[in-house]
Amino acid sequence: MAKQNKSPKFYVVWKGRKPGIYDTWAACEAQVKGFVNAQFKAFDSKAAAEEAFRGKLDDYKGKPTQNVVQDYLLLPDPPILPSLAVDAACSGNPGDLEFQGVDTQTRQVIFKRGPFPEGSNNIGEFLALVLALIHCQQHNLNVPIYSDSITAIAWVRDKRCKTELPQTPRNAPVFEMIQKAERWLQENTYPNPILKWRTEDWGESPADYGRKA
Repeated sequence: MAKQNKSPKFYVVWKGRKPGIYDTWAACEAQVKGFVNAQFKAFDSKAAAEEAFRGKLDDYKGKPTQNVVQDYLLLPDPPILPSLAVDAACSGNPGDLEFQGVDTQTRQVIFKRGPFPEGSNNIGEFLALVLALIHCQQHNLNVPIYSDSITAIAWVRDKRCKTELPQTPRNAPVFEMIQKAERWLQENTYPNPILKWRTEDWGESPADYGRKA
C-alpha cells in the first residue's frame, strides 16, 4: 500500500523574529525558537492561515480542535503525551499566590487553587507539583508531570519546601498547605516522572497564567 502524503500545513507567526505565514515547519521554527513569548499556530489551508494572520492568537485559544497546544505535536522533540503541566502566578514577592494544573494536550484545567495572600512563586510551583501527584495517585495515572521551575522540582525530590519566606498570620494557610504537602511526600511514593518544561523550545507552559509583561 502506498504511503499517503501528509496534508500540507501553513504556519502563522503572530509574534516572532519576522511575523508572517510560512509553509514549512523549518521556516516557522526559525522565527519562533528561542523567541520569548512567541505566538504561532499551524493551519490546514493557506486561506485559513491568511484569515488567522489578520486576527490574533487569542481568537484560536480555548477551542478543542484548534487549541494552540496541539502545535507542540509538530515539533521534532515534543512534550510527552498524555501528561500534566503545572504553573503558579504570584503578584509580588511575597504576593497573592495562585497555582494550577492542566492537561498538557487539551489545556483542560485539572485543578486550580488561590489566590492566597503573601505567598511566593516557588511555593506555588511546589504545591502544584504535589497536588498533581496526588491527583495522579487518586486516578491511577502514570503520566509525566511538567513544571518550568527547577527549584520546585528539586524541593519535591527532597520532600521539603525550602522557602525562606517568613511565616505570618496572613500566609498561615499557605504554610499549612506546605506542611500537608511535605507530609504527603514523606508518606507516599509515586511512579510519575517530574520533568522540566522546556520553555526555550516549546514556548510557555500550557499551565502558564499568561501574565508576563
